[in-house]
Amino acid sequence: MLSRVADSLYWMSRYLERAEHTARIVDVNLNLMLDESASSVDRRWQRVLRSLGTPPKITWDGDPYRLASTLIFDPEKRASIVSCIMFARENARQVREQISSEQWQELNRLYHEVTGANVDENPHGSQLSDFLQIVHDGAYLFQGVTDSTMSHGEGWQFIQFGRYIERASATATLLDVYTSEFLTHPDRLEGNEYLEWIGLLRSCTAFEAYCRVYTADLHPERILEFLLLNKEFPHSVGYAIDTLQYALEAIHGEGGKRRAATLTRLAGRLQSSLSFADVSEIVGQGVNAYLHGIQRQCQEIHQNIYQVYINYSIDSALAG
Repeated sequence: MLSRVADSLYWMSRYLERAEHTARIVDVNLNLMLDESASSVDRRWQRVLRSLGTPPKITWDGDPYRLASTLIFDPEKRASIVSCIMFARENARQVREQISSEQWQELNRLYHEVTGANVDENPHGSQLSDFLQIVHDGAYLFQGVTDSTMSHGEGWQFIQFGRYIERASATATLLDVYTSEFLTHPDRLEGNEYLEWIGLLRSCTAFEAYCRVYTADLHPERILEFLLLNKEFPHSVGYAIDTLQYALEAIHGEGGKRRAATLTRLAGRLQSSLSFADVSEIVGQGVNAYLHGIQRQCQEIHQNIYQVYINYSIDSALAG
C-alpha cells in the first residue's frame, strides 16, 4: 500500500475516534452539572480539559457552556469536534478510491450535519446534547459501514490501527486524570464522588457493561480493572491494544516481520504488560506511573509505524 494512502486511512480513523471520544466526555459532564457549586464546576471542567490531553489554545474561563461550545464547534481549534470531523473527511477525500461509496457518503453526511448545524450563539445544555448525539450516531454508523462494506485487507487494518491506538491512549489519559483525583479514597463511594465514577464509566460507554460484571457496586479498583485490563469490552485499554496488535500482525504479515521488528516488539511488550497485570499490584506500585507508561508506549508505537510504513526510506523498504 502507498504510504500516503496508509497515512490518510490512519488519520481518518484517529480523527473520527477523537471526535466521538470528545463528544462523550463533554456530553457526560454537561449532564452531571445539575446543582453544583462554583468550586465543583471549576474542578469538573478543568478535569475535562485534562482528560482531553489539555488541548492547546483552549482554556477554562468559568463558563461551562462557552467551554463546551468551543470544544464542539470552534473550527479554529484543532481539538474541537467539528475540526476533527473536518480533518477526518479531508483524509477520506484524499483516498476516495480506497474506501467504499457508503463510507464516503456516511462521513460526508456527518461532515455536512456538523458544519451546517443551526446552533444558537450561546447554546443551552439540551441543544448541545442534541448535537453531540448526532456525532455519536455518525461515528457508530461510519464504523459499522466500514466493517460491512470495506474489504478487510491492509487498508481496513490501518483504519483499525488508527482507531484503537487513539482509543487506548485517550482512555489511559482519562483514567490517569480520574485516578489522580479520586483514587485516594479506597472505601466505597458516597455522594458526588460516586456520581463522578459513574461519569467516568459513561464517558467510556461502560456503565451497563461494568454492572453486568461487578453489579452496581462501584469500587475504584474494580472500575480501573475493567477499563484498563478487561479483554472483552471494546473501550478498555486491554481490548484496544489486543486489536491494535492483531492489526499490526496483519499489516506486516510474514514478509515484513524483519522490517517491523522494533514495532512488533513495542506493541507486544505493551500487550504482555496488560495481559499479565494485576490491578492491586498496579495500584500498589503507582497507578499513574503505569498509565503514563501506556501513554508513552502508544506514542512510541505511533512513531514507529510512521518510520516503517509511512516515512520509510527506499533502502529500508527493500531490506524488509
